[in-house]
Amino acid sequence: MPSGRQVSGPTEDDPSCSIERSLQILGERWSLLVLRDIFAGRHRFAEIQSSLGVAPNLLSTRLKLLVDAGVLCTRTYQEPGSRPRQSYHLTEAGEELQVVLAALQQWGDRHRPRPSGPSAKRRTRSTSRPVHVGFLDENGHEVPGADVTLLGDKSARA
Repeated sequence: MPSGRQVSGPTEDDPSCSIERSLQILGERWSLLVLRDIFAGRHRFAEIQSSLGVAPNLLSTRLKLLVDAGVLCTRTYQEPGSRPRQSYHLTEAGEELQVVLAALQQWGDRHRPRPSGPSAKRRTRSTSRPVHVGFLDENGHEVPGADVTLLGDKSARA
């Protein structure tokens, strides 16, 4: 059974900007790299630590923050002859971050390309057709970024 408490929601003292509130949880580089590894199927502390080469204390801090924020949950597992340990899994909130990571990858491939090309490409499972991240309107039609505007506090409620 997944465990992990969710931190209380934003209060009036928290930033009014959703981006700033999100960055309080996700704004540190290691948080996004941890999520990338979990999306890639690494769920155990040792797997993530080995893949990232991050110091164990830093990884522990990042994992705790992501669990406390409700992005990850933990599950107990035990190898024969070893003590019980926790593995880390995406919650619904964590699953929704796939598009954020894909957008970062897409941006990096376009604006910070490697000479050898992208390290990975995104495709549909059913047809293997390439996909990209973009804005969609309520009918599912893609909208060019230049045609998208961000409305302020009062306008956003309308």
